Amino acid sequence: MINKKTAAALALLAMSGAALSFSQTAAAQTVLTQPQPSGVLSLSAQASAQVAQDVVDITLFYEQEAADPSSLTNTLNQRAEAALREAKGVEGVTARSGSFTVYPSTDRDGKISAWRGRTEVVLESHDFAAASKLAGKMSSSMQVGSVAFSLSPEAQRAAEAKLVTQAIESFRKQAQTAAQAFGYGNFTIREVNVGRSGIQPRPVMMMQARAMSADAKMAAPIAMEAGTTTVTVDVSGSVQMGR
Repeated sequence: MINKKTAAALALLAMSGAALSFSQTAAAQTVLTQPQPSGVLSLSAQASAQVAQDVVDITLFYEQEAADPSSLTNTLNQRAEAALREAKGVEGVTARSGSFTVYPSTDRDGKISAWRGRTEVVLESHDFAAASKLAGKMSSSMQVGSVAFSLSPEAQRAAEAKLVTQAIESFRKQAQTAAQAFGYGNFTIREVNVGRSGIQPRPVMMMQARAMSADAKMAAPIAMEAGTTTVTVDVSGSVQMGR
């Protein structure tokens, strides 16, 4: 049997729960019925430029065949090391090892008849003339496989620094024009994002390899001309239009 004190406590608890439920419902209704801000405009702007590629990569390679993989590996290593030493003393040109592969060659019966291998050395430089001259000189011992041009990070950042100002100015002009078209006299920026797009894939000029004898005359410098890369800066966000 419930006494008077217990009954009073239960009644008070029920009233508190009801009040809490009402308060939560009212708060939810307040959130749901809160009017959305008016006069908010979302827009974006972009600025792009064609920037001359300033880095060249020239890939030189040497291929050989041998009866066993050990002697073949030694031959390839010696050829690559000699090429790297030759390039090391050239100012303005950086040389590094490229890919290195050794694989078996099989006959009709599926048995290994020989081993083939290939080693690469990559020349990289901002000085196209120096890289071209060195590649021509080294072509007596290694063949030219490909020439590729790209945009250096420093050149990309410099281009982006100029484009950011242009993109922001375009964003502001669009906001002003749109605000006036909607009958507003001014605007304030609510949020804005500045993004930089990835550079487009660099074009690659493949060059036909020519076999040369050890006593062949030094080849002339490679004729080359870099292209351009598109650098883009995007500005997007929203503004609050005002009277």
